[in-house]
Amino acid sequence: MVMEFGDLRRGSTVEVDGVPFKVEEYYQQKMQQRAPVYHIKMRNLLTGQLLDKTYSGYGLKLQRAPVENRDCTFLYEADGIYNFMDSESFDQYELDKSTVGDTVNYLVDQTECQVVMFRDKPIMVELPISVDLIVSDTPPGYKGDTASGSGKPATLETGIVLTVPMFIAPGEKVRVDTRTGEYITRVSD
Repeated sequence: MVMEFGDLRRGSTVEVDGVPFKVEEYYQQKMQQRAPVYHIKMRNLLTGQLLDKTYSGYGLKLQRAPVENRDCTFLYEADGIYNFMDSESFDQYELDKSTVGDTVNYLVDQTECQVVMFRDKPIMVELPISVDLIVSDTPPGYKGDTASGSGKPATLETGIVLTVPMFIAPGEKVRVDTRTGEYITRVSD
């Protein structure tokens, strides 16, 4: 399906030279008595690389990428292979560590996520905005430490280390922002 510049939106997926890209930013520059110039900043969905592309002329046409997000559940990891199950069709997808990328820091069994498919092949994993993880190790807080003061390092069940408030103890569940990797709040069961 062909898209024109007016059809572009942030998050739209386009195909350039057989590679899927997600549009991050775009704008049009018009000058008097000249053809418009289109600037599109897009992210390669296969490698994560950011590409800044400039097009000029009238009637810009881009090919829409056949990308589909499927709701999935993370099942388990074995020998560097991450297994996901489609929530609707119950198909299972095996992705290697290079495809999963940094999302591995937030994956625990039964995590709900989306697997991005390009031409029926899984190319990446998109996590929810926040996930709840258990603190496996953190130094004890000391008398006089306050919640508004400095933080302390904590190792979570997936192995990621982040800064948490002084009152967090091992075994507690915390909510973590998957976009920034920062502590949000303590979660009570």
